[in-house]
Amino acid sequence: MKFIDHTTLSVKAGSGGKGCIAFLREKFRPKGGPCGGDGGRGGSIIFRVNPQLSTLQDITLKHLYRAENGANGGGKNMHGKNGKDIIIKIPPGTIIKNAETEQVLKDLTGENESYVVVKGGNGGFGNARFKTQRNTAPKIANNGQLGEDLKIELELKVLADVGLVGFPNAGKSTFISKVSNAKPKIADYPFTTLVPNLGIVKYGNYRSFVMADIPGLIEGASDGKGLGSQFLRHIERTKVLVYLVECIDEEIY
Repeated sequence: MKFIDHTTLSVKAGSGGKGCIAFLREKFRPKGGPCGGDGGRGGSIIFRVNPQLSTLQDITLKHLYRAENGANGGGKNMHGKNGKDIIIKIPPGTIIKNAETEQVLKDLTGENESYVVVKGGNGGFGNARFKTQRNTAPKIANNGQLGEDLKIELELKVLADVGLVGFPNAGKSTFISKVSNAKPKIADYPFTTLVPNLGIVKYGNYRSFVMADIPGLIEGASDGKGLGSQFLRHIERTKVLVYLVECIDEEIY
């Protein structure tokens, strides 16, 4: 699975259905009064944390997520069906931003934590809602509210307690493979690690912590050399940084 930690997409909630104008007509009730039902609520778009995920790859398959509109109301006080919500599953550590203003809307870190990013519009009222003593046969109804829409930016920062930092081929992948359950690719050429690797380190009586192996950095990474510095975002949340230095390399002195 390809590791993707940043993407931009558009989300559009469903609009509410229209309220109905209708009057009850029955054999023994020729003037039964207004019976127009309300429109259904539009579907919302919800992001939900799934701890089994570690990349934003699945989300990038679509650039626009659009929820269902609510159905229109009907006669005999029949309310329209609500639009179906769209639930988008994301890995823990995903930050949701407004793509235009860069404002952070939500930082989702908890297991099964959810956030409604755009809310569906309310359904319009049918004419049964407008009946009064003075107006017993109203011929008015509301349109549904428009659903919210937004262009958002998703940024993943992996959740780890300890981050491994160092030059390429410093031994970070070998180290994490020995102390945790991680199985990273290990080779004797630079930039073997192309994406962050997470491993669980167990110790003591059923205790553990998460360790992250970050791709190697070289001089000039901030200018785009090597793999660049974009992976540094993944150590922002770590409680401890471990620097691995190759002691036999004379150039480090």
